[in-house]
Amino acid sequence: MRIVLATLAAGAAAFSLVACESKQDKAAEAKADQLESQAAATPNEAKETQLNAQADKIEQQAGNADGGATTTNTPDTSPSR
Repeated sequence: MRIVLATLAAGAAAFSLVACESKQDKAAEAKADQLESQAAATPNEAKETQLNAQADKIEQQAGNADGGATTTNTPDTSPSR
């Protein structure tokens, strides 16, 4: 029983290290959030679309920079947006 618990604890610790966001991920997310706020504030539909696309691109690049180890910053690419 102790071996099983130790194995589970080690696995959880390893997973938490992999799932950590880097400083670059956090900076990219902050930049994307800023662009999305600008998009929401503009009355210009074309500008809003352009800003949201730019934010999605930044988020996607940041999500791929770590080889997909984190998914918390992957943008929603649903066509219903």
